[in-house]
Amino acid sequence: MKMVVQVKLLPTPEQEAALRATLRVCNEVARWVSDVAFKSDAFKNFTLRKQCYGEVRGRWGLGAQAAQHVIKKVSDAYTVLRASLKASSGGKRGLRALCGTVHRPIAFRAESAQPYDDRMLSWQTEARTVSVWTVEGRLKGVAFTGSQQHLETLARYRKGESDLAYRDGMWFLLATCEVPESVAHGEPVDFLGVDLGIVNIAATSDGEILSGRHINRCRARDRALRSKLRRKNTASAKRRARRRRRKEARRTRDINHKIAKHVVAEAERTGRGIALEDLKGIRERVRLRKPQRATLHGWAFAQLGRFIAYKARRAGVPVVFVDPAYTSRTCAECGHVDTANRVSQASFACRSCGFVDHADRNSSRNIRARAWELWRRGARSVASAVPGHGTAGRRRNTTASGARNASLTAVATGS
Repeated sequence: MKMVVQVKLLPTPEQEAALRATLRVCNEVARWVSDVAFKSDAFKNFTLRKQCYGEVRGRWGLGAQAAQHVIKKVSDAYTVLRASLKASSGGKRGLRALCGTVHRPIAFRAESAQPYDDRMLSWQTEARTVSVWTVEGRLKGVAFTGSQQHLETLARYRKGESDLAYRDGMWFLLATCEVPESVAHGEPVDFLGVDLGIVNIAATSDGEILSGRHINRCRARDRALRSKLRRKNTASAKRRARRRRRKEARRTRDINHKIAKHVVAEAERTGRGIALEDLKGIRERVRLRKPQRATLHGWAFAQLGRFIAYKARRAGVPVVFVDPAYTSRTCAECGHVDTANRVSQASFACRSCGFVDHADRNSSRNIRARAWELWRRGARSVASAVPGHGTAGRRRNTTASGARNASLTAVATGS
């Protein structure tokens, strides 16, 4: 199983200047290669290499490996764009936005990440330093740091390419690791149903409710602050907005990691599998009023599903995704389906048998029952796979960029 371990670089001012110059030059070359690809309608890696490799080496003076990786980065960017168009990613609105981008070449920011292979980047894990190629020569002894768990994973399982990234004034290396999967502990005795929501982030069939009120209040406060800063539109307001732009994402990722870890640990302890809803496309199916749209689009259910899936694979716990249709309207006791059964957001009362329960817990019980039925029918193909992000038919990619796009891969920054 591929994982991407993120470590923080601690360069000296001289080393930082060389790294910054390297990103700037590589992305300038990437923009030029993107223009060539767009004008010649040639997006495959080897085709672009024939057209651009010589000039990249001569005009910008990049090394052989760096030139090839810049060209491949451009080719991969167009591959992702074509795949998104083919899959109509994001529904009709997303498709129109993507169609607008194909009328001009893909652009690369001056500080976009740059991939490195083992010829350009070598790790000294015991000394916690790296030797990295730059346009100003080889930098040796660049220090890095990270948590003990991540450093151990890096030392034992690192394999493939790494990405050099610059974010918010800090330098990072994203290293691909091939972590072995745990062997499944026999047949699951049952399934732990998990209902995902906005008010309650997750509710399990055991009756545990993991509330999302705190994070929703934080999101509302952040949205109000962003609006205030946009209206102010001063230099100091823009600086503050830039400082806070990643805070909400970090908070959400941390909460999702903790919930996923708790759910997987409970399923592993009791010898059960995990049942989740296949919520792909829910944002396009649901119609909401304008004040509610920001809340829906800020709902990180897909991230939580990925975190649960990859942690379950590491623990040897099977995961099954089920059709979520009518799970909130179906009685978990008698199976009666009625819109009126859902009395309110939190209350469920069956109009047929009179069964009363928390609405999310009732839904999670229905999810558990559907997963168990699928498993007994032999639907092993849906286990341990994230809907809409399957790896079947996909070329295996050993780069960090490819690993981040894999369905069950997560950046190991909070797991």
